[in-house]
Amino acid sequence: MTEMVFGAVPVRDGEPVLPKWWRTIDKWSLSCVLILFSIGLLLALAASVPLAEKNGFPPFYYVTKQAIFGAAALIAMIVTSMMSPLLVRRLAVLGFLVAFVALAFLPFFGTDFGKGAMRWYSLGFASVQPSEFLKPGFVVAAAWMMAASQDINGPPGKLWSFALCVSIVLMLALQPDFGQACLVLFGWGVMYFVAGAPMLLLVCMAGAVVFFGTIAYSNSEHFARRIDGFLSPDVDPRTQLGYATNAIQEGGLFGVGVGEGQVKWSLPDAHTDFIIAVAAEEYGLILVLFIIALYTGIVVRSLMRLLRERDPFIRLAGTGLACMFGVQAMINMGVAVRLLPAKGMTLPFVSYGGSSVIASGIAVGMLLAFTRTRPQGEIADLLGRGRR
Repeated sequence: MTEMVFGAVPVRDGEPVLPKWWRTIDKWSLSCVLILFSIGLLLALAASVPLAEKNGFPPFYYVTKQAIFGAAALIAMIVTSMMSPLLVRRLAVLGFLVAFVALAFLPFFGTDFGKGAMRWYSLGFASVQPSEFLKPGFVVAAAWMMAASQDINGPPGKLWSFALCVSIVLMLALQPDFGQACLVLFGWGVMYFVAGAPMLLLVCMAGAVVFFGTIAYSNSEHFARRIDGFLSPDVDPRTQLGYATNAIQEGGLFGVGVGEGQVKWSLPDAHTDFIIAVAAEEYGLILVLFIIALYTGIVVRSLMRLLRERDPFIRLAGTGLACMFGVQAMINMGVAVRLLPAKGMTLPFVSYGGSSVIASGIAVGMLLAFTRTRPQGEIADLLGRGRR
């Protein structure tokens, strides 16, 4: 009777896992992710060859590593997307605890690789950035706390999640990694807003961010240098932003041609933080707009499917993951065109980096698991019935 009223997807007893997964998954979002990964490999072929030659490796050394990382990420994404929301929550909370402890011990056992920020663990053959794996786990853990607080006699989950968010932001700011700190704070704020936060509280939080940002500007040379470079009316052509800006201008609408770009020979982070500058120079604005459309498609499709979700935990966790994914992409591209201060943030599935690509695969796998079609009535149906 419930299925007849709500028009739910029928449960097929004994249905194999793969057909059931394929029937319920958001195929459009999955396709966008696969296209982004393909574009990432294409751009790695263009951007990473100069770096490989500089470091004495074979020309396609970094491309091969990116393909291996990408394959691991896609496997993690597909396996995670096949899980139930309950299993995703349990594993995400466990992974969050491990990443949180790893982040706490970074000042003692981590390394900065000469970049001035203690963000990585060196394993010899590779490096791990705990903050990348912390983000999806934190979103799920915070969503669980917020959803629990909505139950009768439930725990103060919103307060707990806020305390957890503040502790993470402080640890990230001390690395310093203000970009990831802002991203974590943004993800928590979005979920808190969806959970019914008072507008006055959100305004106070925005004021607190400005206040502490001012303190950071006054006391952190690293932070002040980034802000001053962003606010300066002139761009030094010998800086990373200068090279990226010139490359985007040179690319125009259709680009200078495959392999003809010059920015990859000048930018040390052309294959990571400024990969979009390589895309703009060699393939033009057309490819950049296509990449933006892919990210937009994933976020919008996910949010539209979450509008039909009745479970508050799934709705909150899915919204946090989708918005954090989209904002990370927006920050990376915004830095390249000087809309935002330099953040040192990768472009999900496109930039080179093992931790970034695999963590993005896990995060999107969680999002796909939360947005799968399940036997339930739409929340709009319940609202409509209440008005009758």
